[in-house]
Amino acid sequence: MTDKPDLQRATSSQRDSSSVIDLREYKQSKDVLPITFHRRELDAILRIYGRMVGEGEWRDYAIDHLKDKAVFSVFKRSGEMPLFRIEKDPKLAAKQGAFSVVNTDGRILKRGHELPQVLKVFDKVLKLIE
Repeated sequence: MTDKPDLQRATSSQRDSSSVIDLREYKQSKDVLPITFHRRELDAILRIYGRMVGEGEWRDYAIDHLKDKAVFSVFKRSGEMPLFRIEKDPKLAAKQGAFSVVNTDGRILKRGHELPQVLKVFDKVLKLIE
């Protein structure tokens, strides 16, 4: 003979031991995905990169996908500071634009909402003065 009240007490105690999780807290505790360049954005950047390599201006690149932005850095020599950084910062999308080109000194050469427009800064002759 089974004792149903004991079974009911055990089941209700299991329910009481479970906890309610706040969804906001759960989302904050999860690792956020890094910001990345989309395929078309990367295609546009690599087109410029290929042209500049062909002209002998650039020789190496690095791509960083960070929590707050994606960065494509170009180098004359791999052991040096980057000549230029092409950055994608989605937090600035509603303001000045998510895309920017930054030089070695940290100066923003061009910023905008559309990457092809921002990359037009490389249509001009930009050379490092040593």
